Amino acid sequence: LHLSIRRQRQMCIRDRYSFSLFLMKLLFTGASGFLGNNVRPFLERVYDVTTVGLTQQDNYTVNIAKEVPELYERYDIVLHAAGKAHSIPKTDAERQAFFDVNLQGTKNLCAALEKVGVPRAFIFISTVAVYGCDYGVNITEEYPLNGTTPYAMSKRLAEEYLQNWCRKYNVVLGIIRPSLIAGPNPPGNLGAMITGIRRGRYFSIADGRARKSVLMVQDIANLIPLLVRKGGIYNVCDSYQPTFRDLETLICKQMNKSLPLSIPYWLAKGMALIGDCLGKKAPLNSLKLDKITKSLTFSNEKAMRELGWKPTNVLENFKIE
Repeated sequence: LHLSIRRQRQMCIRDRYSFSLFLMKLLFTGASGFLGNNVRPFLERVYDVTTVGLTQQDNYTVNIAKEVPELYERYDIVLHAAGKAHSIPKTDAERQAFFDVNLQGTKNLCAALEKVGVPRAFIFISTVAVYGCDYGVNITEEYPLNGTTPYAMSKRLAEEYLQNWCRKYNVVLGIIRPSLIAGPNPPGNLGAMITGIRRGRYFSIADGRARKSVLMVQDIANLIPLLVRKGGIYNVCDSYQPTFRDLETLICKQMNKSLPLSIPYWLAKGMALIGDCLGKKAPLNSLKLDKITKSLTFSNEKAMRELGWKPTNVLENFKIE
């Protein structure tokens, strides 16, 4: 039965290719996640897209963290977006999971590509977390990669592996380091802000003056053809760095809710000091307070200059649902 299903899947993939002989073939890992679901419709307009993931809807259903996928065709482009993020590990096993998915998964994917023929271009979705910055302004690609979290370290090691692998096989490598990503029902900190505002459990601190870099998710698709031609390593975000208050205002307007209460910094500082004593379960501590009240922005100037890329304006295009 297993072999029969595999043969059927192989035939379906090959049949689909017969209708798209003039489109470049793009292999997309992580296409069933937040980024993938929002990017795939744009990519399918210009590429013949084949997906690798954990769902039965993927063309190849395989966990690349644990095994080398068996590919049936050579692909012109690989977009590697599969990865582990948006969680804080509490155990050694949870920490190791980042390296299994982000690093070993990348190695297994490359091993599979070697068997069918390497692509013309490989695009890797990395992260600005590799810099290890909790705050800073207009951080460029020249900044040292000081990230020490399992997420940051596993992505940095994957970047290094791909640089060596692509150099060996003469593959064009594009690495993009997105900032906070905005789109329908986003995960991570932006999703937590939306949920908090919706439930009436969110409050602003010091009028939300800190700025954060944000990227519209569809801009990932806009970058692919540019990266295929040139490659390189790029921070990607909107040119306008919104404040927390900008984002709060946008979200509240779409929900028809009043702006959340803003707590003075001195009061938040006192709450954070108490949180430092209570431990990790506290809703606010000094580290979290710094992240909320200090700006963290990244420069997109290199991507705009070298690729001719124009980012989508977040405040004009972000819809929460």
